[in-house]
Amino acid sequence: MTLSRLLAFFVLLLSLAATGARAELVLANRGEPGERRIALVIGNGGYLSIGGLDNTVKDAALMADTLTGAGFEVTKLLDVDQNAMKRGIANFGRALREAGPETVALFYYAGHAVQSFGNNYLLPVDAAIRDQADLDLVGVEAGWILRQLYSARVRTNIVILDSCRNNPFPNVMGFHDQGLAEMNAPTGTFIAYATAPGSVALDGLTGNSPYTSALADAIRSERESIELLFKKVRVKVLETT
Repeated sequence: MTLSRLLAFFVLLLSLAATGARAELVLANRGEPGERRIALVIGNGGYLSIGGLDNTVKDAALMADTLTGAGFEVTKLLDVDQNAMKRGIANFGRALREAGPETVALFYYAGHAVQSFGNNYLLPVDAAIRDQADLDLVGVEAGWILRQLYSARVRTNIVILDSCRNNPFPNVMGFHDQGLAEMNAPTGTFIAYATAPGSVALDGLTGNSPYTSALADAIRSERESIELLFKKVRVKVLETT
């Protein structure tokens, strides 16, 4: 591993996009009276055709347990193929639409993800391509998740992407950009990345990624607004790495 690649792994930043979202939301409590909290947590690590990831399934399990303790109704999907991943996201959107406007929605993903032509794609465990143009056929476009959230029109949406460990397709032409591209947040949505757009993140050496570990600790203990909580997570990750 080159020095530049090693440094890229350790420069971990948080990019937080908030557009009209309820910044005073506190994740450490179990919600306000009449407020539902619904989360979809996906962790992919056992990839069949590209390099596997050691900690992403553990990260998803940790986040699912943490969110359950914070009052979320959690659906957890581990090592899922494209069909199961898309079906889970569609069911998530349907549950939000049925829950009503006072709902807090949270989507968490740990696993491989790439950007191509300005779009971000989350990769199911059966993802395999020979050309960059195949991503639409084998991946799950992150924008589709945002569209599901937008269609539900719930009170607050939170999207957390702990991905971008490395380029999973080093032998496929066209993948010159590292990490994920920055996404525009729909009204009422926070988007949190484990690393700055265009950079890569550390998978972690202690069973969980530094980002997810810091986030889980903060959700369990910090009674702060969501914006301040994520800023503290950023500081913790920088200290740890």
